[in-house]
Amino acid sequence: MVVPWSLNYYMSTSLAMQRYAAEIYRLQQDHEQVPLSLLSSHIESSAQAISTMVKRLNKGGYLVHEPYRGVRLTPAGEKIAMPSLRRHRLTEVFLVKVMGYDWAAAHELSDVFEKGINDEIEDRVFELAGRPTRCPHGEPIPSKDGVMPVVKDEPLVNVPSESDCIVSRVRTHNPDKLRYIADLGLVPGTPFHLLSCAPFQGPLRLQMKPHDHIIGYELSQSIWVEVTKKGTGNKLPPLK
Repeated sequence: MVVPWSLNYYMSTSLAMQRYAAEIYRLQQDHEQVPLSLLSSHIESSAQAISTMVKRLNKGGYLVHEPYRGVRLTPAGEKIAMPSLRRHRLTEVFLVKVMGYDWAAAHELSDVFEKGINDEIEDRVFELAGRPTRCPHGEPIPSKDGVMPVVKDEPLVNVPSESDCIVSRVRTHNPDKLRYIADLGLVPGTPFHLLSCAPFQGPLRLQMKPHDHIIGYELSQSIWVEVTKKGTGNKLPPLK
């Protein structure tokens, strides 16, 4: 009998290793190297526990650790991250769509909820949630066989004015920011026209229904968009 790759990884790695890999995967989307201090703050674990797990993952060939710089997953490390990422994002959808929780609370609740889910329950959650391909914040959900869908989007702060956009992802777990973004109606799937971008990290004016909105540069860094028609206006400095 051929054992699916996902089961092989489950048997060769602990759930804790998979969750660490998943968190590193999330963080390395915005960091070339993930500092251990940053990893510790997101996992809320001691420096000693982080160091021990990093050594285990490094020894297993799942990450590369550069002292004083941080860690980055190898291709094998990205594979073991997929089951945990899938389960986490599926439970976020289930919590919001089926159980009626606020999307601002979904991430933290999912951290707890997903730990009690096995493969059978995961499949049931997937069906009850409507076979989702993205979490409530727009992040792609890996397939059952561990393939991460490719999302072609970019930060709103990198888009020139006079562009037509659709909100693709909202990349923050800050509850206050998420609630404010939801109040503005800037949830994934929402179309708008980027009317203007003020220079020197100034505000952005969005033309959308039923009301136009002006948002600050800091908030706009959390909003990623698919550009359906690129404008020729001013472009803000790229994210650093």
